[in-house]
Amino acid sequence: MTSTLPAVTTAKVPAQRQPVSETGSTDRTRPSRRPDLLLCGALLIAILTVQGWNIADYPTLSDDEGTYLAQAWAVQEGRGLAHYTYWYDHPPLGWIQIAVLTWIPKLLSPESMTVGSMRAVMLLISGISAVLVYVLGRRLSLPRWAAGLGMALFGLSPLSVVLQREIFLDNLAVMWTLLAFTLAASPSRHLWHHFGAGIAAATAVLTKETMLVVLPALLLTMWRHSHKDTRKFALTGAITACTLIGFAYPLFALLKGELLPGGGHVSLWDGVKYQMTRPGSGFILDQGSGSYGVLQSWLYYDRVLPLGGLFGALLLLATWRWSVTARALAGPALTVAILAALALRPNGYLPAMYVIQALPFLALVLAGGTASVAHAVLHKSRRLHQGGRYALAAVLAISAGAYVVPRWYDGDRTAVTADANAPYQAASKWLATEVEDPGRTRVLVDDALWLDLVHAGYRPGLGVIWFYKADLDPAVTKTMPRGWKDLDYVVASPTVRRDAADLPNVKAAIQHSTPVAVFGTGADRIEIRQIETASGGAR
Repeated sequence: MTSTLPAVTTAKVPAQRQPVSETGSTDRTRPSRRPDLLLCGALLIAILTVQGWNIADYPTLSDDEGTYLAQAWAVQEGRGLAHYTYWYDHPPLGWIQIAVLTWIPKLLSPESMTVGSMRAVMLLISGISAVLVYVLGRRLSLPRWAAGLGMALFGLSPLSVVLQREIFLDNLAVMWTLLAFTLAASPSRHLWHHFGAGIAAATAVLTKETMLVVLPALLLTMWRHSHKDTRKFALTGAITACTLIGFAYPLFALLKGELLPGGGHVSLWDGVKYQMTRPGSGFILDQGSGSYGVLQSWLYYDRVLPLGGLFGALLLLATWRWSVTARALAGPALTVAILAALALRPNGYLPAMYVIQALPFLALVLAGGTASVAHAVLHKSRRLHQGGRYALAAVLAISAGAYVVPRWYDGDRTAVTADANAPYQAASKWLATEVEDPGRTRVLVDDALWLDLVHAGYRPGLGVIWFYKADLDPAVTKTMPRGWKDLDYVVASPTVRRDAADLPNVKAAIQHSTPVAVFGTGADRIEIRQIETASGGAR
């Protein structure tokens, strides 16, 4: 009976509908990926060129970059999870990844383990994230040109160029978050893709804990793209994988006896308490607040991506019931809405790198909104004939380009030509060549210079001292029984001068010192100051 079924079926099928060979069917029905590869590859080259050009000299080195790189150096050297006492300010997975990324360059050239030169490894993260933006856009039903637009918005915006160059945990966390969304939106709907999304999401959270807030948007994406017959298994597997891996962090603290506060040790609880109770920077729309200053710094580099993306996200969420594009981009739009709502807290803490977490999703919803407008103009403008529709679309595209390109050109030109780190480089050189005995000298610096001086022969930890630790780390303060008098130099960078008001030893060191070298001018200057003795002379 079974053997006769193919013959009967074949007899009833017309000749022109006879099945073709497997190879022929594949060639005719599977769309070519070559256009996607060519477009994505061309955009990737442009993004890496713009972001990589002048990467060591712009923007100004930040203390956070130095901190993460110094912690990565400590991991590489087997000194623990940090170059000082690890106190659970962030999960350590982020700088462990940085340690892996910088391991081979450090092996080849140990003295190159400095913030400026090691920024180059961030190009790998930027490149992967940019490709994931394109792939995610395609999986969310964006046409090829719109996915390319999203990739370009993400990678070439001056705001992205500046922030993605820097060694920030947020850039690593965004890469893992994009991977989670891309797996969640997989068209094949394999269960392992959803488990992988859960693993990637947990990795993102353990890289930068603030990514926890976007998990509802990830679950929404997974719900929409999972098959109804296996949806329960997919979501359960993803949540289980994410939760189990996420619990590795408190388990680590528990096994070390550092989960809860106690005498003589740091604790995870104290770290969480600090993050939850740290002083806020004010309401983001209050012109006198620190948060408003952060917002203005974002808009200084680019207004198109933050404001256009936010408007696009709100529009998509408002129209998701009747818009196919809105439903497809519901996950990215919800991500933008969540991050915007947190930024609008009345007195929340808003760091400058916060916007990094929103950049790819702002780019996707802005590209999706552009695609919706293009579709409406080209296919739904019934009053216009076809030539008129294309003319209107061309006018809109040229107008948008005329507004965006000049502004982006100015911002990106600054990024590839300006030298903002000459004072740091000059200060590092002076301390390496003008101090007679670095091995016996004690100097306070910000972390942007810490590794430079370690390579110059200063003792890690107690010879070259991250300035916060002179007041906040008992392991350091106990080696300074006379306080600031046990120091030889203080390098008063903008960060050190700004935070010295809350650090008694640092403040006293600046007050009881005289400049011996000054590099740069104005608020960005770096002063190398020699500490005075009790008798009034220099040490």
